[in-house]
Amino acid sequence: MQQAAGLPGLRALIRQRADDDGGHPFLEDARSERVVTRRALDDAVTAWSATFDAIGVPASGAVLVDVGDPLAFAVVHLAAVASGRRSVPVDTGQPVGEPARLADLIGGAGLVVSDRDEDAAVPGAPSSRIDQATFLPTGVRDGDVPTSVPDAPGQGSVVLFTSGSTGTPKGVELPESQLLVVARAVAAHNGLTANDRGFNSLPLFHVNAEVVGLLSTLVAGATLVLDRRFRRTGFWELLSERRITWLNAVPAVLAVLAKTGPLDFPAGLRFVRSASAPLPDPVREALGDVPLVVSWGMTEGASQITATPLGAPPRPGTVGVPVGCEVQVRREDGSRAAADEVGALWVRGPGIVDHYLGGRAAERFDAAGWLSTGDVGSMSADGWVSLAGRSDDVINRGGEKVYPSEVEDVLLGDDRVLEAVVVGRPHDVLGAVPVAYVIAQPDVEVDADALVADLEARAAAALTRFRRPVEISVVPDLPRAPTGKIRRADVRTMAEHP
Repeated sequence: MQQAAGLPGLRALIRQRADDDGGHPFLEDARSERVVTRRALDDAVTAWSATFDAIGVPASGAVLVDVGDPLAFAVVHLAAVASGRRSVPVDTGQPVGEPARLADLIGGAGLVVSDRDEDAAVPGAPSSRIDQATFLPTGVRDGDVPTSVPDAPGQGSVVLFTSGSTGTPKGVELPESQLLVVARAVAAHNGLTANDRGFNSLPLFHVNAEVVGLLSTLVAGATLVLDRRFRRTGFWELLSERRITWLNAVPAVLAVLAKTGPLDFPAGLRFVRSASAPLPDPVREALGDVPLVVSWGMTEGASQITATPLGAPPRPGTVGVPVGCEVQVRREDGSRAAADEVGALWVRGPGIVDHYLGGRAAERFDAAGWLSTGDVGSMSADGWVSLAGRSDDVINRGGEKVYPSEVEDVLLGDDRVLEAVVVGRPHDVLGAVPVAYVIAQPDVEVDADALVADLEARAAAALTRFRRPVEISVVPDLPRAPTGKIRRADVRTMAEHP
């Protein structure tokens, strides 16, 4: 995949931003006064490129970025891609052996960059550390930064592994051209400018924060405030102090904010973006009048496939329109579904990968370049997409299909419910039956038995009999991915072994 004609690659874009206004902040730390200016990023990319060369990491060689500090991670990650290497982000919440596991999956690492106290070395691979004050390789000081480094000999990329619901995660390599195509589409769709100040507390080893957060900010010449994790206490005050104009969030975060209030939105907040999982309609309603950009994406699409246009009237149950790509809904026989008919969702476009590493799951790609997303949904006549769930989440109860989202929205209508998840439990006669798990609002006294009784009554009033959960359980929490998204595969295991 080549860079679009006339558009700079990542290295050239970083240099261009520094030349335009080197003192403009690119990244800020939400909890300190640390800042990465455009010029500091440009200098750091130059220094890290020289380090990669000196250590012997070849063009397209892998750099495992095992860095927990968000600003430091962002600098090393962008430097690796901009220098023509493969950045392999590491979840530092995993055990110290995680870099070695990832190195094995990609066939070896050229370098591990870490800020852990423990030894995160990979056998046979050199390692380096980052100075969190200067964002330069440890041992390099401002006066020692090389003044020039040759341009990258080829495209850099990011290697990520999907959080697939079954089996070994599939490896996805996203070249910088693909990443920048999507980042430019995100920036344009959200109307980002140099005056914008985004806020991101999502994990930077995830594609959403990398593209929607880091790269769209760089493309727009804007500023991004990074926090290591979401903290609801003092959240709105922090956004106000930092003059935030847009928030990058996920439904789990928005559910907490919407149901624990008050919703004290900063005056300059232009919009809140929701990603990673469908935003339940009750949460959307609880957020009130704040402009929402509800999106749908996947690692294979470099983060975003659809999004609601800013300023468009709300459409409950939808995730917007395709942005820079095409979406099809197909029946089981492969034919195109009619408007509003539920079927399998397929996607195609310059931001969508055309293979997995190692040729895995080749059956998900067709000859015309379409990718089966594994999601089920529908599309209106005017192009708005709605999600019904993952194909393996649909519950077949005696031949009747139960889509978890429609049941979850009913349960979420009770103000005491923070989150709800519906999965199938195997049944000897019907094949599967729906069971529900709900998480009550934090800091609220809830009688679990009374809540279950009320939810059963709510389900009986709103749902046909075959859609009603056969069991509702109140639980303190559920298995989650690092983004906060609930791991439904793990919840199904819970349901199978009550």
